[in-house]
Formats: sequence, structure tokens, C-alpha cells
Amino acid sequence: MADYDTHDYDVIVIGAGGAGLRAAIESHERGLRTALVCKSLLGKAHTVMAEGGVAAALGNVYPEDNWKVHFRDTMRGGKMLNNWRMAQLHAQESPDRVLELERWGALFDRTKDGRILQRDFGGHRFARLAHVGDRTGLELIRTLQQKAVSAGIDVFMECKILKLLPDAEGRISGAVGYMRPTGDMVLFKAKSFVLATGSIGKSWKYTSNSWESVGDGHAMAIWAGADVIDMECVQFHPTGMVWPLSVRGILVTEGVRGDGGVLRNSEGKRFMFDYVADMFRAETAETEEEADAWYDDHANNRRTPDLLPRDEVARAINSEVKAGRGTPHGGVYLDIASRRPAEYIRRRLPSMYHQFMELAGVDITAGPMEVGPTCHYMMGGVRVDADSAAATVPGLFAAGEVAGGMHGANRLGGNSLSDLIVFGRRAGIGAADFAEGRTGSPSVDAAEVQAVIDEALAPFAREGGDNPYDIQHELQETMQSLVGIIRTGPELEEALVKLEEFKGRVAKLSVKGGKAYNPGWNLATDLPSMVTTSIAVAQGALNRKESRGGHTREDFPGPDAELGKVNFVQRQTAEHGYLAPISINPEPLPEMPAELRALLEEAH
Repeated sequence: MADYDTHDYDVIVIGAGGAGLRAAIESHERGLRTALVCKSLLGKAHTVMAEGGVAAALGNVYPEDNWKVHFRDTMRGGKMLNNWRMAQLHAQESPDRVLELERWGALFDRTKDGRILQRDFGGHRFARLAHVGDRTGLELIRTLQQKAVSAGIDVFMECKILKLLPDAEGRISGAVGYMRPTGDMVLFKAKSFVLATGSIGKSWKYTSNSWESVGDGHAMAIWAGADVIDMECVQFHPTGMVWPLSVRGILVTEGVRGDGGVLRNSEGKRFMFDYVADMFRAETAETEEEADAWYDDHANNRRTPDLLPRDEVARAINSEVKAGRGTPHGGVYLDIASRRPAEYIRRRLPSMYHQFMELAGVDITAGPMEVGPTCHYMMGGVRVDADSAAATVPGLFAAGEVAGGMHGANRLGGNSLSDLIVFGRRAGIGAADFAEGRTGSPSVDAAEVQAVIDEALAPFAREGGDNPYDIQHELQETMQSLVGIIRTGPELEEALVKLEEFKGRVAKLSVKGGKAYNPGWNLATDLPSMVTTSIAVAQGALNRKESRGGHTREDFPGPDAELGKVNFVQRQTAEHGYLAPISINPEPLPEMPAELRALLEEAH
């Protein structure tokens, strides 16, 4: 029997990025005993990597912007697969959440008359991204963290949660994990839990995601019996660095293109004009010379083809590389140096400039960058109620990248940060309401707690099992080559066969050393989540026999009108855990009210 510490709260928030912090603040302000649990250090959440801005229809640069236009852009960007109610709430509430951040101390860049400045971003009709240079995510985390710490919210840092446990009535009441600095096991009991665990990108070879993004929140929700939706919808950001190796996969913010950067192939041609739809081409420049004129008139910058939605730009880059017009290292060139003065670039994009200069010796003011698609963002995730952020099992809530529905088949740039604060707040409200409605103290089966602990510690007792690093490498290669940006039925079927094999190998992992700060053990406890979420993605991609948003099937190159009306819903029923099968079924999208549908039919 293993010893473990126990902590009791009303609300536990797992994850301390933007969504988790905002949820914890809201729950705490309701007077509930609230704790934040994060597997890294506070302030190092992946939210800090969001550079370009937070999308909100404040109307400070374009007074004609409003929530209705933002809603329309979001739905169109998501190829109509979005949960319409989430997109509506997001568009309506994001301005208030941004102004709230300002009241709490966020220092946004300013217009000449002192209002919050907003920049252009792909897929947005108007310039609507409030920003702090290219460090917006860092400022958001700084502001929310200061608010949470000053409020006295308890924080458990460097704590890895392994599994969620129900009480006798099926309500999520416990979370078992371990403290990374010591390896000591821990049980958190609470009346409600909020998942704010971020993405799944570390299952791919090329990704902008940090080490935390292993899909553990998605997996824990599946193992708890919750529904997940549209797991096939994975966004490959068009501009991740492909060279030098020291910065491979690191994101180049869309703000570079928003501030004048352009994409060129190996022949020096601005190739995005070759991928412009007729409707878009009719209202923009036809030639590079005309495009330069558009850039000089900043009011029209939003209409450059270099700022098309991310899925379209990523596919165009992929096509150029496949056609033999890529860079020596398999990407394309992103050029801002020839279009903007060095002082302007350093002022507008300080993090980009310093990051690449210090990490790779690349001076973005002196020449182009080599960029290409990199696994970036997960649109699919835990199925939640739009208003309360409640999952389909009682006592569980989800917000941020772990939750599905808001972004449909493709997320627009800048919508991620506003998503965090809008639905982080709503998750905090929903979790607080649920906790207040529960009577008695939450309890879990001690035998189930012990089973989770025994499974986590088992690799230490095994001899001759697989090395977790070998499996991680093979898994990433499998997902990159078979479930990447362009997919086919036979490759997806091959991936699913390999992923089933990984399940058996993960069950026989062995690790060496002690429990304290053991990265091999930490990876061994991550791999079940990585395998579960990878299977869910591959299953969804195989079943969605169409190309829509971030999901592209080479054997089904166009959208299918009927598939555009359904979410693919996945769940475990009879048995749970990473060895259990996952079912998948199409279910109709929620019906959109007539007044919102009319907005989508208006002239863009």
C-alpha cells in the first residue's frame, strides 16, 4: 500500500493557464474554497506562448466592428462546425473580459488617443486583436496570476494529475496525482473539478506546444466517461520555424504577417495570390505591386491573402513545398525585413526579434525566416454546455483548449486568448454553482485510489520493458507521417493499427531511478494520455470523410454538406482507461436560431 496526502476543497482547477486562472478567480470570489493544481511552475503555462493578441470587438480601430461581425468571422473560420452558442457568447463577452483585464492591471498597447490598440489577424474582418507587442499571452498570465495570488488562492505547483475518480453516485469527486519534486502521491477531493489542461500537440514530431501539452485533460475526461467531440480537428499553424534546428517548431506569430510580413517560395514569388478564392481576389490586389500598395494603406492590410485563415495558409505552404518550391529545409520564406524598417520590427515584434536572435542567431530585421506548418492547436475536445462549461459527467467542467465546440473545424488567430477568459470565467461560475448545490463531503473509493497509484508506480518494478522515450519517438513519428496536415484513409487505418500496438507496449513500460524529478517516469505517466488522444484523433479523422478547416483528407478533398451538420462524438462506456475501446458516432449540431443564421447570410 502506498501512502498519499489528501486535500479537501470545494472546487479544484486542474491547469493554471489563462482558463484555469480565470476559473479559479471566479470560484474564489464566490466564497468557495478553491485550489489551483498545475504540473509546471505558476506563470509558465503555455498561454505565455500566445503572442499576437486577444480578439475582442472593441471597435477602437474600426468603429464598425461589433460582436455580430466577430461571431460571423468565428463561425465562417470554423467552417460552421462550431457550437453556435459558444461562438455567440464568446463574441458578446470578450470585450468585457478584455476591459476587465485592463482594470486588473494589464498594460495593452495604445492608440494615439489612449484607447486599447487592435491589430489585424487572419480571418478577422476588422483589426480586433488587443495586444502587448508580441507578448500578449505573457501579459494575460501576469495579470491573472497577480489577481489569483493576491486573492490568496491555494496553488499546488509541479503536481501531475493522473486520473479523475467518481463517488458512488457518479459525480467526479477526486483526482489522484503525484508531486514531481518528491514523487509523493496525492489525492484531491472536491465537490467539482475544472479541467483547464491545454492541448495535445506533443504527440506530433513538429509542434509549437511545450512539454506539458500531452492531452492528459482530454484523456482523463474520456476515462471518466465524458464525451469528446471533433478530435480530428487539429490546427497546424502555418508559420513555425523549420530552421535552424535549435528553434524548429517554435511559433512565428501571425502578428509578423499582420504587421506587413509576406510569404514567398524559393523562387521569391508571393505565392499566396495563387491560392486566393475568386470572391476574395475580386476585392483585393491582383499583383504584387498592387499588394504593396495595400500594405502602405494599413486600413486594407486585413485583406492581404497572407492573412487568410490558418488552415488555408498552412495548406498553401504544404502545396508549395510538395511542388518543389520550398526552402532548403522544407518550408517557405516569411519576409518582413524587406518591408518594414528594423526599428519598426524591433518595436512591434520585440519577442520575435530577441527570441530568434538569442536562440538561433537569426536576425528577422535583416532577412527572411524559414517557416512551415507546425502542430499548434486542438479545436476538438471535451463536450461542454456552452453557458456553464459543464462536461457530460456530473461534477466536471472544462475550459480553454481542452474543451471542444467553440472553434469548430478551425480557430481564428486571437480567439484562443479571448476563449480562455470568457469560458474560464463561465467554468468558474458553473463549478461554483455545482459545488454549492452538493450536500455532504465528497468521497471516493479508497481501492480505486490505490489502483491508480499502483499503476503509476508499476514501471519501477518492471525489468526489460520498453523505454518510454523510444515509444514517444515512435508515436510522434506515427502521428506526424500518418495523421498530419494531409490525411488519407489507408494511412489513418495504418495509424490506428500502430496505436493499438502502442497500448500494449505502454502497459509494459519500465523506468529506472527514483521518483523525485524523474523525467522518464513523468513521460511514462504521460504516454497513456498521448496514446488515448492519438487514437481519438485518428478515429475522428478516419470517420470524417471530407476536408473541413484544419482537417484535410486527400482522398476526400472537398467539404461534404451532410458531414458539415454533425459532430463526431467519442466516449468510453462499459469500461474506462487507456486500454479500453473508444466508440465514435455522428450527432447533429445544435440548431442555430434564425436570427443568428441571418447574420451569417448577410454580405461579408
